Amino acid sequence: MAVFNLTPSDSSTFILTGIPGLEAAHMWISIPFTVVYIISLLGNFTVLFVIGKEKTLHKPMYLLLCMLALTDISTSTSIMPKALCIFWFSFKDITVGGCLTQMFFLHAVSIMHSAVLVTMAFDRYVAICNPLRYATIITNARIAKLGLMGLLRAVLFVLPLPLILSRLPFLNRMYGLVMAFVVVGSDLTLIALSYGLIIRAILRISSKKGHQKALNTCTAHICVIMISYPPGLFSTLTQRFGQGIAPYVHIILSNLCFLFPPMLNPIIYGVKTKELRDKVGKFTLAKYICRMVLCPSFAELSMVEIQSLRSSSHLTSYLSITKHNPLRS
Repeated sequence: MAVFNLTPSDSSTFILTGIPGLEAAHMWISIPFTVVYIISLLGNFTVLFVIGKEKTLHKPMYLLLCMLALTDISTSTSIMPKALCIFWFSFKDITVGGCLTQMFFLHAVSIMHSAVLVTMAFDRYVAICNPLRYATIITNARIAKLGLMGLLRAVLFVLPLPLILSRLPFLNRMYGLVMAFVVVGSDLTLIALSYGLIIRAILRISSKKGHQKALNTCTAHICVIMISYPPGLFSTLTQRFGQGIAPYVHIILSNLCFLFPPMLNPIIYGVKTKELRDKVGKFTLAKYICRMVLCPSFAELSMVEIQSLRSSSHLTSYLSITKHNPLRS
């Protein structure tokens, strides 16, 4: 996502200028970018680890969360390593092959991310509109097949772009614009259709509690949609029609569109999904207990910490471990 120029000496190499006009501030700009990238990796890898370890979470909805986490990791990793090399070490050279490879993975993962959001909308539609058949319609195998279809679609849409660019000196930007609007337009139409049917089903529910429960089921997905599509579309349109805007504004905006959603998505689902939140808390508490088992300073814990442990179901297992622990005296 940096401005590049073709070098006159070597037509197979580009020089990435980073953020033009702000070269002196590259080191300072890299700090928030690095923090956001690290938080994104920690959040998404935590989701993958917890879901992978907990067999009770091996369900279609959590399989979709794993797919979302993988696309989030891939999106931010497609741009940040090279961007940090520019910011920190001024490694600005990139080969044409490297540039086309980065472009392919970035756009393919973005299309895959959109496909995951569409599948999530279908999952929410079945959960609310046809709950009795949810277990038979939405299965792990079916979700895996839909994920594979989304991946194949992403490859088929994006692969022609680097292949054409590798043979031509330039390509009109309309190809990318049309591709973006075809993909996003079709996906948003399917999402809107799903939520239209969901709203119709919610309006048929007589109880207020039922309304609230149905809305809570969709809140996290709606939040992810709102931080994914509008910023991306805005960035695409400003790249196409905002010729009067300073180049550094385009570049910073594009980077933020690829960095902030991957950071926020695991936070949103971690807060809104009680089962996932409880499992993350369980692993955190388990590590806390293990540290106390190996450390003889348990007696120095404050009463607040002890009361917190006492109210936990992990206290029994902790006491049974420490009772026979040879490190305890």
